[in-house]
Amino acid sequence: MKIGIAGMGAIGLRVAQELDRGGIPGCELAGISARNADRAAEANATLSKPAPVYELHEIAGHCDVIIETLPPQLFMDLAMPVVQAGKELVVLSASQLLDQDALFDLAGKTGARIVIPSGAMLGLDAIKGAAVGELKSVVIETRKPVAGLAKAPYVIDNNIDLSNLSEPLLVLGGAVTDVAKVFPANVNVAVAVSLAGFGPEKTRMEVWADPALDKNKHTVRVVSDSSDFEMTIQNRPSEENPATGKITALSVIALLREKTSVLQVGT
Repeated sequence: MKIGIAGMGAIGLRVAQELDRGGIPGCELAGISARNADRAAEANATLSKPAPVYELHEIAGHCDVIIETLPPQLFMDLAMPVVQAGKELVVLSASQLLDQDALFDLAGKTGARIVIPSGAMLGLDAIKGAAVGELKSVVIETRKPVAGLAKAPYVIDNNIDLSNLSEPLLVLGGAVTDVAKVFPANVNVAVAVSLAGFGPEKTRMEVWADPALDKNKHTVRVVSDSSDFEMTIQNRPSEENPATGKITALSVIALLREKTSVLQVGT
């Protein structure tokens, strides 16, 4: 299986290195794409076998599965050619799938698949199972260190004072669709939760500034006719980029390994 990676940040580079060392049986690194030639060269310098470098619109022609780890503004530059080619797109920027019905319709015509890995979130299997029955409420609560929110445009524009907090402060709450409009960099996990359940309009998200934390913390609470459950995850940052959880790249590696495994665990 030929794997392409678009974006050579902390996630893309880690997956590329795992493919390069043969850590994903049945898969090979067939191409990479980066925002500039220097970043691609830096990535290839860490690999034993340098990968071919392609433009975003070219990589689908050389790969079976393309992993997207791009800045949000570049998402459609990759997604549309991949879907048009009928290939599989693994999406890390899940927030960019909101209001993309045309992309889904095109995938239905070309046979393309759009896959969201678990990434920094847990429990998506449980939510998908509960959604087969009747979901009554799904709430995702994201708590961040104060420093992680102090420079957010929404906080600055609304003159929210996060200095000298002695207890957690609810910065914003609402439907995932509404929160995504003002916190686009903080909703990928919430969008994944909403798409696993009953959609971004009905899924509620809360963003908290918490002075007691030094890492992001996500909690999901689900009430349904089959089960009620609550799950919490607190991710460790990757060495390459403190803003990216280490488990995100590992989740992509696990997804790729499962494609050729004789045993599948989970939904």
